[in-house]
Amino acid sequence: MSSEAASPPAGGRVPVRVPMRWADMDAYGHINNVNIVRMMEEARIAAFGVPGGTGRPVSQPRVDLFANVPEGTQVLVVEHRVRYTRPLEYRNVPAEVDVWISSPKAASFDVSYEFRDAVDGTVCVRALTTLAFFSTADQRLMRLPGEHRSALAAFVGPPAVG
Repeated sequence: MSSEAASPPAGGRVPVRVPMRWADMDAYGHINNVNIVRMMEEARIAAFGVPGGTGRPVSQPRVDLFANVPEGTQVLVVEHRVRYTRPLEYRNVPAEVDVWISSPKAASFDVSYEFRDAVDGTVCVRALTTLAFFSTADQRLMRLPGEHRSALAAFVGPPAVG
C-alpha cells in the first residue's frame, strides 16, 4: 500500500466518475448488466489503482491501495454481486460512483459500489466485488499481509449489497 494514500473521506467512500458509452446501452436505453460489471472494474481501478505489475496506467487512482502488492502475488476477483434498485439510464455524462472497502477478512475483502444517476442523483446500483490475494508460487489464496489490512481499514464502510 502506498504511503501517499489520501485521507479517506467520511465512511471510507472514494467518489469517482465512470463514463457511460453509447455501446453500453441495451434496447431499453439502460446500461446493460454486463457493462455494469465493466463499470465496477473501472470504478475500482479509478478509486484504488491496479495491482503492481499489471500494466502502466496513465492516470493516478484517488488512493493507491495496490501499488505495493508483493511480487508473485495476484489480486484476483472471487465474486461479484449486483443489486439493481432502478435502471441506470444511458446519459452522455459519467455515472457517479462511491467506492469503499467492506467486509475485510483474513484472506479476502470486498470492494463496495454505489452507482448514482449523474443527472438526478438517484441510487441505481449497489454492488460488491470480493477480492483475494493469490500466491503464484504456492498456487493458493494467501492471508492479507498486515500492512495491506491496515491500509484497507481506513476505507472500510458498510456492505453495499445485503
